Amino acid sequence: MEQGKSHDYTDRVGDYNLLGDENPQLTKFDKRLPCFGCGIGWSCLLLGCLCPLIWYCAAILYLCKYYDKDPRERSGLAACAIAALVCTILASIVVAIIFL
Repeated sequence: MEQGKSHDYTDRVGDYNLLGDENPQLTKFDKRLPCFGCGIGWSCLLLGCLCPLIWYCAAILYLCKYYDKDPRERSGLAACAIAALVCTILASIVVAIIFL
């Protein structure tokens, strides 16, 4: 065996073959998510505790399928949509109790 060459990764001539990804879309998820790596959805969920209007903005992103750009955003945006729904229900109950 020649020194410095591995026969596992060579072709018949002895030149090295480049090993590439089988699917080029796999490298799409190597980059970090925005908002300090948490993603827009989870950041909006945390910031929505200070201003619930942010939950509604994130719910609109969820309903417009923003997560098609990056599927890792889906869970955070869905959590914001659920938080917005719960906030709406609680606000409706409070308003009904006050005015009825």
